Amino acid sequence: MRKFLVVLDSTQECLNAMRFAAMRASHTGGGVEVLSIIPPEEFNHWVGVAEIMREEARERIHAHFEVFAKWMRDRQGVDPELVIREGEAVDQIIAQINEDTEIGVLVLGAGTDKGGPGPLVTQLTKSAGSLPIPVTIVPGDLSKERLEAIT
Repeated sequence: MRKFLVVLDSTQECLNAMRFAAMRASHTGGGVEVLSIIPPEEFNHWVGVAEIMREEARERIHAHFEVFAKWMRDRQGVDPELVIREGEAVDQIIAQINEDTEIGVLVLGAGTDKGGPGPLVTQLTKSAGSLPIPVTIVPGDLSKERLEAIT
């Protein structure tokens, strides 16, 4: 089964990327893999404190994921899977793509502020020519209705 890989983070544009991935998966018989990345700088503490912080980060990710997963299951009939990795975001995204051969499309949400589309879109589009899969960039300000129409 072809899976749409989408990155779960705290950005506003993440919402449209999630919606797009779920709708496309639903309409094409695919799946959704949600990747959340814990940055390495969160754990520059003593070992015991770092382990507690790591576990708290994982709990926050699971809670955030469940909100999207419930919507995907209830509204789109798609049961997403969650993958949590630790490290630099771009490196972990590329590693996940290389490790999971069922991933067919990377879906990213583009930011709408004056700072540009966001660091993931900026960094990954630079290397898009060498990625083994296509990248879909979803504008962060697309309405739900427009997303439904194009998926």
